[in-house]
Amino acid sequence: MLTVLLVTTLLAPGLARAAEQAPLVLLVQPVLNEEQTRKAFQPLCDFIAKQAGRTCRVHTAPNFLAYWHMIQRNQGIDFVMDAAHFTDYRAQKQGYIVLAKIPEGVSYSLITPKSETVFDPQELLGKVIATLGPPSIGAARLNAMFPNPMRQPAIREVASAEEGIELVVKGRVSAAILPTPIVGQRLARHGDIYVVMTTEPIPHIALSAAPHIDPALRDRVRQALLSAPNSEAGRAMLKGIGFPGFEAASAETYHNQSRVLKEYWGY
Repeated sequence: MLTVLLVTTLLAPGLARAAEQAPLVLLVQPVLNEEQTRKAFQPLCDFIAKQAGRTCRVHTAPNFLAYWHMIQRNQGIDFVMDAAHFTDYRAQKQGYIVLAKIPEGVSYSLITPKSETVFDPQELLGKVIATLGPPSIGAARLNAMFPNPMRQPAIREVASAEEGIELVVKGRVSAAILPTPIVGQRLARHGDIYVVMTTEPIPHIALSAAPHIDPALRDRVRQALLSAPNSEAGRAMLKGIGFPGFEAASAETYHNQSRVLKEYWGY
């Protein structure tokens, strides 16, 4: 017994230091594929790491169903960059604290090939539409467009927005519903798609902190994000993630956005 106590005493400081140095985990929703997501958000992860004095790694999931299961398990997550419905869910159900959001809102656009112009979504009944899988916002918006279960298109789930666009352009699906910013980038570069309609915007993605994160660190990260355009490191981070900045946000900003998740198991 004495030997065990002695060994535990000797090891305890080392174990504590190892725990303190464990990398922070930034979880990001899988709008892009896993490799693209890690690359796109590592600058933000590194920016958070500087505030914490610890390394940070980006974590995601191969699809939204796996991501939803990850949300429910809620293990090993320190910060999360998430869409409105997941942000609200975490704040209401799991005690996450919303720190800041990307300015303004984000919408989804229903697109078709430029050569196959469609003027009304109802023209797509019985045809194949690509979308990020449930419970993504895209899948929820598509369900809202076709509420009658007897009059719906066929759904093809895609692993990333880019995959959805490529399926449209190559004529493998009749349409896709995808984040408007990504649709806009494609239009600007190639002009080979047609926008049938765009949904009403919802609050843009937000960064939230898990409830176990020290309040002082939360405040440092929040202030660093809000003042990012004023520093060289902040501007480099914003350029790296492709957003103009962050603005103040709270749980109230996302109130009731999680209602679209009520139809999914585990809510």
